[in-house]
Amino acid sequence: MSARCIMVLGTSSGAGKSWLATALCRHYADQGLKVAPFKAQNMSNNARVVAAPGGVQGEIGSAQYFQALAARAEPEVRMNPLLLKPEADTRSQVVLMGQVSEELSRLPWRGRSARVWPTIAGALDALRAENDLVVIEGAGSPAEINLMASDVVNLRVARHANARCLLVADIDRGGAFAHLYGTWALLDEADRARIRGFVLNKFRGDASLLAPAPEQLRQLTGVPTLAVVPMRYGHGLPEEDGVFDDRPAGAASPVGAGGQVTRIAIVAWPHISNLDEFQPLKNLPGVRLRWVRTSAELADADWIVLPGSKATAADLAWLRAQGLAGAIARHAAAGGRVLGICGGLQALGEALIDPHGVEPAASGPGLGLLPLVTRFARAKTVRRGRWRFGSVAGPWAALSGVAFAGYEIHSGQTLQHPGMAARGEVARVPIDALAWQNPAGNVLGVYLHGLFEDAAVLQALFGRGAPSLDAVFDGLAAQLGQAFAPGALAMLAAPARDTP
Repeated sequence: MSARCIMVLGTSSGAGKSWLATALCRHYADQGLKVAPFKAQNMSNNARVVAAPGGVQGEIGSAQYFQALAARAEPEVRMNPLLLKPEADTRSQVVLMGQVSEELSRLPWRGRSARVWPTIAGALDALRAENDLVVIEGAGSPAEINLMASDVVNLRVARHANARCLLVADIDRGGAFAHLYGTWALLDEADRARIRGFVLNKFRGDASLLAPAPEQLRQLTGVPTLAVVPMRYGHGLPEEDGVFDDRPAGAASPVGAGGQVTRIAIVAWPHISNLDEFQPLKNLPGVRLRWVRTSAELADADWIVLPGSKATAADLAWLRAQGLAGAIARHAAAGGRVLGICGGLQALGEALIDPHGVEPAASGPGLGLLPLVTRFARAKTVRRGRWRFGSVAGPWAALSGVAFAGYEIHSGQTLQHPGMAARGEVARVPIDALAWQNPAGNVLGVYLHGLFEDAAVLQALFGRGAPSLDAVFDGLAAQLGQAFAPGALAMLAAPARDTP
């Protein structure tokens, strides 16, 4: 078997590649095809733990994780063989086939291409050998002429897979026809021939008003506009670039039963990671989710959440500079709920110790809301599993006894602060080595991601659940079928030929 390949390219980041690839995965899976997603290189601090070679577990970008679920496939590292996790403006941690590579992390950007390409090509070839169809997502734009020589994610992949390509533009930004034409014009003739259709995404209004532009674009390029996708707020799929979009998703209402609203403020610090795990809260009636960067935005919050961080110490410094540290402490002192997840948990403790320089200037004081100390280590904990809360106190007591699925991605281990423990100041431990509370019970820190993606947790905390992922994927596929020209999706997946 050698799978046909459909590739989604974009005129820019944020054009809609990820959601379109996800929708394609569900659509073709619904046609009875065995489908796998693929993205050669992803740059994101939103990652999931999946199966890796040798029976271990590794990391891939969240987008490919959700695409695999949409395809009804088991997520695994071949679907995103190269993941770059930004640690600073000019530095990223390199994850190859699910595992951190310190050697590759030290190499300059362009110096990695030759080293990683054989692994990328091998992962794609293996997926093609095991599936009927591979839906490939590009990155950024394929026409970044400064990067073409070292490209391992766009055109090089398209050529290797002999992929039929869609080029998508965000028409809501304006200039979409120029973006499509300019991208096409910067490609060489052979690569242009791979583009089988243009997609206009996030259109508001009457599609007939676009005429005669699509036909004029076809006359200039020979490429038809195959779909005009309407703007749809809150389709329910996490958007990696949409951290500050706090509108309720889909049909979710910000008012719950009895007119109750839970106002949840998530601190959007600079090195935020795994922000996609909060998407179910956006989909949940009775929850008003907002991302905050100032102390004033915390004024009426019921919950304050410190999310994951790729640089805990740096984000702590930012927290203090913004005046947020004091506001969080006052909220906790007044009995308000505070939740720290992963890096957020580490920040809630008394101290951070970094003897190996895992993070720049990582040693220093924490927020002091939990009597804990975190010691960073070179080894990274990456695993998924199921856990159960023990006895949970205070306003989080509804979690007592709740079993849930989740995952860990963190450097360092957290323990009771020895000096404070000697004085009798110890944290409650609802899950050994993974969750802690202050004595009053209103401050909870956990290492486990994915709490709000578990139906049992949502039921315990809110008395209701969010729409299932399957419902989200089905909605995306339905929208796709309505937007594409008749027969276009079947044409894209027809048996491949030897030429583009």
